[in-house]
Amino acid sequence: MKFLRRFYIDGFILSMLATVALAAILPARGVFAEVLDVASTIGIALLFFVYGVKLSPRQALQGLTHWKLHAAVVSMTFLLFPAVGIALQLLSPALIDEKLYMGLLFLCFVPSTVQSSIAFTSVAKGNVAGAIVTASLSSVLGVFVTPLLVILLMAASGSSSVGGGAIFSIVLQILVPFLLGQVARRWLSQWLSARPIVSKVVDRGAILLVVYGAFSAGMVEGIWSSTAPSQLVITAVICLALLAFALGTAFFYGKVLRFSQPDRVVVLFCGANKSLAAGLPMAAVLFSGGSLGMIALPLMIYHQAQLIVCAVLAQKLGRRNDESAAVAVG
Repeated sequence: MKFLRRFYIDGFILSMLATVALAAILPARGVFAEVLDVASTIGIALLFFVYGVKLSPRQALQGLTHWKLHAAVVSMTFLLFPAVGIALQLLSPALIDEKLYMGLLFLCFVPSTVQSSIAFTSVAKGNVAGAIVTASLSSVLGVFVTPLLVILLMAASGSSSVGGGAIFSIVLQILVPFLLGQVARRWLSQWLSARPIVSKVVDRGAILLVVYGAFSAGMVEGIWSSTAPSQLVITAVICLALLAFALGTAFFYGKVLRFSQPDRVVVLFCGANKSLAAGLPMAAVLFSGGSLGMIALPLMIYHQAQLIVCAVLAQKLGRRNDESAAVAVG
C-alpha cells in the first residue's frame, strides 16, 4: 500500500477494477442477478441513511457566514459543470458513444467529495474549516439537486428519459433514508463517529455492489463487446480535459473574486472534485440495465484522475505556502 500511495493510486480504485474484472469473468445471471439487485437496493438505502446520520445541517448553516466562498463552489458544482456537460453533447454521437456521453453528463451533475476535498485542502494549507462546511453543503444539496438535474436536463437534452418509477426510486432509496438518517442523528451520530469502520464498510460495500451489478448487466447484454476500445480512450481524454478545465476555472475563479489564498485552495479542490461515493449509488437508482456500466465509467475515470492530480497539486501548494510563511517570518 505504501508503494501505491507513492504513486497516488487509490486502493479502492483497484478494488473496483478487480470487481469489474470479476464481472467480466463471472457476471451475475438469473436468480443471483435478482438477489444482487435487492442487495444493491438495500445497500444504497443504507448508504444514504449513514450520510444522513453523518452530515450536520446545523454546522453547515452556522458556516454559511462566509457565503461567497460556499456560493462560488456550489455554483461551480451545480451550474458551471452542468453547462459544460450539455455543451459536450456536440461530441455525441460523432466522436463519442451516446451512452458514454450520458456518463459524462451525469458526472457533471454529481456533488463534490467530502473527505478527499478536505484532505487536499489541509495538505495545501488552505481554509480547512471552510472546506468542511463547503463540501458538506455540496453533499447535502447533491442528494436533492443531482437527481433533479438528471430529470430536468438529461430529459431536456434528449439524452435520457426518467419516468415515474425512477422518481419513486429516488424518493425511496435516496431521500427517505437520508431524511431518516437526519432524524436519527441525535441517537447514532456519536456511535457512528466512534466506529468509522462501519461507515467505511457501508460506503465501499454499496459502491462495489453497484459496480459489480452494472458491469455484469453490461456483459450479459453484450454492451461491452460492442464498445470499441477507441471509445474508452476518447472518454478518458475528455475526462482529463474536463478536470483540467475545472481546476483552471476554479483557480481563476478564486482570483477574480479576490479570495484569500486559503479560500482559493477551498475553491480549487471543492469546486473541481466529484464524489464517486455519492455518484455511483445515485446512478444505480436513476439508470438501469447494462448501460449503467457505461454511464458509471466516466465518473470512475474522473475520480481516479482527480486523486492523482489533486494530490500532486496539494503537496506543491502546501510547500509553496510553507515557504511564503517562512519568508514572512524571516
